[in-house]
Amino acid sequence: MSQPEHAADNTEFPRAIGRPAAGALLHAGVSTWAALAAWSRTDLAALHGVGPKALAVLDAGLAEQGLSWREA
Repeated sequence: MSQPEHAADNTEFPRAIGRPAAGALLHAGVSTWAALAAWSRTDLAALHGVGPKALAVLDAGLAEQGLSWREA
């Protein structure tokens, strides 16, 4: 039996952000690191499903990509 598709599989983000956060990002039209960098951390945190764990993973991922959050 195969695993159900994880929303993060349709993005550049790791599965470690969790299904709720991945779904929220997809729903907001954010699927790449560059698109994520156009958001402020505060605005992203306001999305339902995006919690502290996802934000920590995304913080690290942005840094690895040489990107940062948009200024609030």
